[in-house]
Amino acid sequence: MLAFAPLHVAASAAGAVVTWLADTLAPLAGGAATAAAIVLFTVGVRLLISPLTLAQVRGERRRAALAPEVRDLQRRYADDPGRLQSELFALYRRAGASPVAGCLPALLQAPFFLVMYRLLATGDGHPHLLDEKLAGVPLGWHLGDGLTGPVVAVFGVLLAALLVLAWWSARRARRTAAATGTIAGAPTEGPGAAVLGRLVPLLPFTTVVVALVVPLAAVIYLVTTTAWTVLEQAVLRRPRPEGIDGR
Repeated sequence: MLAFAPLHVAASAAGAVVTWLADTLAPLAGGAATAAAIVLFTVGVRLLISPLTLAQVRGERRRAALAPEVRDLQRRYADDPGRLQSELFALYRRAGASPVAGCLPALLQAPFFLVMYRLLATGDGHPHLLDEKLAGVPLGWHLGDGLTGPVVAVFGVLLAALLVLAWWSARRARRTAAATGTIAGAPTEGPGAAVLGRLVPLLPFTTVVVALVVPLAAVIYLVTTTAWTVLEQAVLRRPRPEGIDGR
């Protein structure tokens, strides 16, 4: 248990903030105050790491600008994967564009996800949070606990939202791969590229799978953070006029 002490402290602190937000929102949100507090807390966390997202977008634009050179290297060294990798990394290094920088925001979100999962799955230090309800469904309710009318309605809406968001994110992943000539930092041509090209666009759908086994409170968190990601992508990655590189 000692090894998880920092996680317990962080989850308890997050629970205190969510509780305070719920108490503040109660006059306006009524019985949905705790659900609304989870949404606001999640948005606050995403705002904190937004500078990293901006850096990620700038990096993607630099990589997109290098796409013609990337394709030229892929044609030139199609029969020499090792040389292709070294030439690609040398190209990115000269241009100041890391092919793996796009993973940073996702990696930074991981600790927040662990904290929120601990809090929203166990009520760590704040068990009353999971007793609160949204449209008559307790926030601690799992789909496996039973399907009633309100449960089907609430989970159905949230899961449908996650499916739509995952579809949009998968489509964007394919477009980004086509624009930059890389998939998760690897060239779109070469050993394993076909498998990686099929796998990466499917990753957004893992949130739907997770939502099937976590309590309602955690599903609310997943929908909120995924929707925020999609909104960031729509705003920050919109087409820019010629001559504007995003720096």
